[in-house]
Amino acid sequence: MIQPGYLQLMARYNRWQNDSLYRAASALSDEDRRKDRGVFFGSIHATLNHILWADMLWMSRLAGWEPPGVGMSDSVRLHEDWDTLRAAREATDPRFVEWADAITQDQIDGDLIYHDTSGAERRRNRALCLMQVFNHQTHHRGQVHAMLTAAGTKPDDTDLQFMPETYR
Repeated sequence: MIQPGYLQLMARYNRWQNDSLYRAASALSDEDRRKDRGVFFGSIHATLNHILWADMLWMSRLAGWEPPGVGMSDSVRLHEDWDTLRAAREATDPRFVEWADAITQDQIDGDLIYHDTSGAERRRNRALCLMQVFNHQTHHRGQVHAMLTAAGTKPDDTDLQFMPETYR
């Protein structure tokens, strides 16, 4: 279904896009980042928190990372302070790239058994779970991109073919 090269590309894309969004969001005031803009998680800050939370949760299941330590309902408050949230994101993205660079096809194939956020045990195709990690990021980053654009900042383009060589 998928191969290591796909995950390597998506890990780099993830890093590029996060760098872009956090750079654009840093140009806003804290009040503007926390303003409820009518999206699912409300604000830029809350949505970025949720994305990081989900990344940590999935990678705890897939790669043995430390889980986020809070549940889904608190995902929007994972890091209340902007600088702390940004530092956590900046520490996480290189780990994604390192993980993707080391993954083998055997680690992609087969099933993943994990507990969902309700505590129920799940058995899912591992490749689908891996794709879900990156699909989830892209979905919510699209919301953040739209909120940032509406707030007057300019994040980078989101098309893969425009990813700078420095991220490849």
